[in-house]
Amino acid sequence: MVFKTDGSETKDKVVLNPEVFEIEPNDHVLYLAVKAYLANQRQGTHSVKNRSAVAGGGKKPFRQKGTGRARQGTIRAPHMVGGGRAFGPVPRDYRQELPKKVSRLARKSALSYKAKDQKIVVVEDFQFEAPKTREFVEMLKNLKIDDRKVLLLTTDYDMNLYKSARNIPYKAVLKAPQFSAYDVLNANVVVLQKGAVEILNEVLGK
Repeated sequence: MVFKTDGSETKDKVVLNPEVFEIEPNDHVLYLAVKAYLANQRQGTHSVKNRSAVAGGGKKPFRQKGTGRARQGTIRAPHMVGGGRAFGPVPRDYRQELPKKVSRLARKSALSYKAKDQKIVVVEDFQFEAPKTREFVEMLKNLKIDDRKVLLLTTDYDMNLYKSARNIPYKAVLKAPQFSAYDVLNANVVVLQKGAVEILNEVLGK
């Protein structure tokens, strides 16, 4: 069943490839895909100063013996107030790479879960002549999904459509098949343009 942007049904029919939308989901592969996606979002710029990076502390704070206190070599040691941090975080790259077959299986598993739960809506191919957030919101209301987390997969990259949705909370627009398993699982409803269905059937159904 294919809907128009005004919420009415069309006479067009689409076929969801069973190899993409009706497979047995692999939960472990989904876990790996989500973990990799979240890891890749981390900047890894965390950093602290160790004892060699903290200014000062070049002079021994007091003499070695005769004070009744524990011997100290610098006031910038980690156990001193204002000292450096011991074993603190340093900049690193958290990026994780998934094999192509694993990524493909994860995306098919995520789509199969949505199809099983009847959380997939197919709409006709459409474009916006100019960025219009109001028109995008109106379309979601017509489809009765304006109060849900929505992922819209388009046939082509449409800058006007992307700009119309980018400032609306919990709404995302991506070009098929350039999406991750996390994008699908994070949405309550996946909206597919008719042309995007054909792309997914061909690309992921190989």
